[in-house]
Amino acid sequence: MTVRPIVISGDPVLHRRAEPVSEVDDGIRSLVEDMYETQTAARGVGLAAPQIGVGLRIFTWDMRNSDGVPTVGHVINPFVRFSKPPAGAPDRHEESEGCLSVPGYSFPLRRGERAEVTGTDVDGNEVSFTATGWFARCMQHEYDHLNGFLYVDRLDERWGRKARKAVKAEGWGVPGHSWMPGVDRDPFGHDDVDPDEVDPDDVDPDDVAAADERPDETPSARG
Repeated sequence: MTVRPIVISGDPVLHRRAEPVSEVDDGIRSLVEDMYETQTAARGVGLAAPQIGVGLRIFTWDMRNSDGVPTVGHVINPFVRFSKPPAGAPDRHEESEGCLSVPGYSFPLRRGERAEVTGTDVDGNEVSFTATGWFARCMQHEYDHLNGFLYVDRLDERWGRKARKAVKAEGWGVPGHSWMPGVDRDPFGHDDVDPDEVDPDDVDPDDVAAADERPDETPSARG
């Protein structure tokens, strides 16, 4: 297993539709293992193959859920059908997302509360489940990656303008940018937390599971 660099907004592979996997061979199996390794090193809740420069329809996840779905999993050639997002503006404190390919930022985005996921795994087994809440958000986020969209492409006018300014200020939006999980400083600030300063009695287990989703104490699906 190998940790791979994560490409950043502007790399062409992130902005085009990924190709279906035609055959699951040893190369695909190794790719999925590398995705798990990279996702863990990046402290992400999800990762799509295009984010490591591979334009194939695969994504992984590592996220607790209340839907009876394994915390860690993957799906090949997925189809995700999701409910319509509720009307109204997103709440910046409760509906913010982040993305490993727009590292260090989070912006509010309204998503559907339910997502039906189908596909297969590396052993040819059927994958089929319904995700709700934040797990549904994660599934939609990763599926977007396979269709050439980043979450920032779906922001409303106000937040989309802020996201574009951030991308421009970082010098992204063009090919050639990436970061290396486990080597580069964590862009979401996890490296800045001193575990010796954390009182275990003050930690909610659910917050630990969702730490990668809550920069600045706001929910944020990150993949």
